[in-house]
Amino acid sequence: MLNDPVLLNDWHVVAYAPDLQEGKPMAVRLLDEDLVLWRVGERIHAWRDLCIHRGAKLSLGKVQNQTLRCPYHGWTYNEEGQCIRFPAHPEQKPPARACAKVYQARERYNWIWVSPGNPAHDVPAFPQWDDADFRKIHCGPYKFNASGPRAVENFLDVTHFPFVHQGFLGDPAYPEISDYTAEIGEDGVTAKDITIWQPDPDGSGQGAWTTYTYKVIRPLTAYFVKSSEGPRFAMYFTATPVSECETIAWTYVAMDYGDTPEEQIREFEDAITWQDVPVVESQRPELLPLDLQAELHLRSDRTAVAYRKWLRQLGLTFGTA
Repeated sequence: MLNDPVLLNDWHVVAYAPDLQEGKPMAVRLLDEDLVLWRVGERIHAWRDLCIHRGAKLSLGKVQNQTLRCPYHGWTYNEEGQCIRFPAHPEQKPPARACAKVYQARERYNWIWVSPGNPAHDVPAFPQWDDADFRKIHCGPYKFNASGPRAVENFLDVTHFPFVHQGFLGDPAYPEISDYTAEIGEDGVTAKDITIWQPDPDGSGQGAWTTYTYKVIRPLTAYFVKSSEGPRFAMYFTATPVSECETIAWTYVAMDYGDTPEEQIREFEDAITWQDVPVVESQRPELLPLDLQAELHLRSDRTAVAYRKWLRQLGLTFGTA
């Protein structure tokens, strides 16, 4: 696993929790390392996907009697990661060093979050999750062959709506964006009073000027909320750094209006994301430049500029240039 303390000591989504069935290990990848997930009741385990005997993938093994058994020679590990049985030598007690590498794992928002290190923060907050007035619709996952910070910056960028998402989120006849503020605080980046024209911002079929607030709460997690009057809408976005140039994005749509079927909402978000993917994958340099002199910026780029400044302050290196 690469040495970036900022991301090592943070939480990352690696799977949709309902997909992890009891008794069936799951292989995932995070920060260039293979991990195995397995479940015993409500408890979720995340380990390095490696048997310490001969290096076979534990994700190919079996979960039996609250243990994980390697597929190669049957070495059997308990829930703490300690090997407790050598089938070839059943009378021999495995030594303490016969232990899998164990990481912290939590289930939150129906996602499985993993931290490879010692996180100083809890799983990033999703403000609408516990608000019963909001429907929460899970969308994704979406794969980008691009760095995590590039994917997040695209999520924060509204000025591409009229061109990349014409007819969906914007209109090239109304490309203007209001002046707004973007500030770095103790909890990340907050951009307020971002007003744009949208063809149908509330499901009424009528175009309108709409105002949003964007927040970046962790290096690879952000959300926005509609702050203008009328029906409320929000979106929560987090990017999993599989490798420096491979990212998986996970999102939730939260809304307090309408009865549009969830599948139709997912289809809309799928269409939007697949419009974004080829553009983000085309960006060069592939890693996000944190030197503000490397690219040109306008006042409409204030959110991106603040985001890059904040990442630099944090000392993030993975996925950045």
